[in-house]
Amino acid sequence: MQNPSSVVIIDRSHPRMEAFIFLGILAAILLIAMGIAFTHKQSPAAAAQATSPPPTLEQRVADLEAYITNSGPSGSKIAGSSGPRHNAWLLISTALALFMTLPGLALFYGGLVRSKNILSVLAQCLGITGLVTVLWWAIGYSLVFGTNFSGSPLGYFLGGTEYFFLKGVDSAPNTNYSFWVSQNVYCMFQMMFAVITPALIMGGIAERMKYSAVLIFITLWMLFVYFPQAHMVWGASGMMNGVFNSGAKIPAIDFAGGTVVHMTSGWSALILALLLGKRKGFGTEPIIPNNMTYCMVGAAILWIGWYGFNAGSAVAADGIAANAFMTTTLATAVASLTWPMLEYTLKGTPTVLGFSTGAVAGLVAITPACGFVNSTGAVIIGLAAGIIPYFACSVIKPLLKYDDALDAFGVHGVGGMLGAFLTGVFVDPAVNANLLSEAVAKKNGLAASVTSGTLWIAQLKAILITIVVATLASVIIGFVVKALVGLRVDEEVETQGLDISEHGEQGYSI
Repeated sequence: MQNPSSVVIIDRSHPRMEAFIFLGILAAILLIAMGIAFTHKQSPAAAAQATSPPPTLEQRVADLEAYITNSGPSGSKIAGSSGPRHNAWLLISTALALFMTLPGLALFYGGLVRSKNILSVLAQCLGITGLVTVLWWAIGYSLVFGTNFSGSPLGYFLGGTEYFFLKGVDSAPNTNYSFWVSQNVYCMFQMMFAVITPALIMGGIAERMKYSAVLIFITLWMLFVYFPQAHMVWGASGMMNGVFNSGAKIPAIDFAGGTVVHMTSGWSALILALLLGKRKGFGTEPIIPNNMTYCMVGAAILWIGWYGFNAGSAVAADGIAANAFMTTTLATAVASLTWPMLEYTLKGTPTVLGFSTGAVAGLVAITPACGFVNSTGAVIIGLAAGIIPYFACSVIKPLLKYDDALDAFGVHGVGGMLGAFLTGVFVDPAVNANLLSEAVAKKNGLAASVTSGTLWIAQLKAILITIVVATLASVIIGFVVKALVGLRVDEEVETQGLDISEHGEQGYSI
């Protein structure tokens, strides 16, 4: 703990300039998006719906059956509204998914850094939440889940511009993604994925990156990594959306973000860690977590919130959500036990950090698979998640001597790859009828790969594309940010701690 009387006052002139640079970049993005939004023609869909005849009694009964089974309405949707039970589950899932970042990830990461840097982690999580929300409102949702780029090669990588500034995103469902959930609820649910993904990167660069550099890097990273990757995997015209795009070039599957969330963040964290270099004292002096209680509580919150993340990705309160809830629990529990038992066997002590990190690794690995595998597949994935990321963190990292501070790459990068690949191995069409659907899966080749046991090939292709997108873009963005404001804090700042130097506060005043 620093003595307040020994705190050195840092010159803030450069950080002010760096803040202006960040705000200028953000303002430029918003102004460009505003110009596009105001020139975009309004869709005639609402007018056409207003002039359509009222539904018949037979259509209303058919729609009620469709609501119960979470299938497409056979007639005109009842009153053109969303379904209450499905909306309620997505509202709960959205809150749970935000709970993962604030306070879950903030406490998990915050407890693992030294006391002089705990507030820097909290500020990163809070700042990223606000920044990504603005980007999502302005352009993100549209670029991921829009469709007016469909029919052109660009449509495989980005959605469209029709929803810039959430124009037209109201309580009526967007039937490209759900028949019974309001589009504004779906938009907010997906925003929570966009929020936590860049926050995960902070685990790789903890205790040494400038706050201004974090904000600028994340702004550009969302534009060039997350938005394209999320559209490719989940967008209606996405290149790798095997479940819902009949024209997908690679019929891969990713239920809740193995490639979109964990691989992109994990690989980008590794690149940033390498660009920044090791923390002062890394490998030569002990770097002790400041509060393992916070870490365990954060991991527990992540586990609870992850039910919204995974089961919520069914976008309905249905049987697929129930299966995702079960498989998430099984894989996480198995990994949470496996990791510390390896520690117990190899090192003699099962640590709280081992239990906590094992749980997160299990959550990561089951994320792409939870809505596509059965209970047996979930247990095997959990076992693998407790073993392979463990050795990535405890053997490979020390061997290669890179400073992935909080194991963002070892857990999320490696765990995400593992989960994405094993999804193709243990996929079970009995738990998700979309895997064999006539309208999509049998047209793009997904059904054939599932029944022939070759889906792992498409999964490997998706994994490789994700690695290329995340690493190449992160290298380029990293060098751009370095040229603009620099990446790493001064040695004096790092020694004193980021809390007092970057934020003017201390986490502990005991």
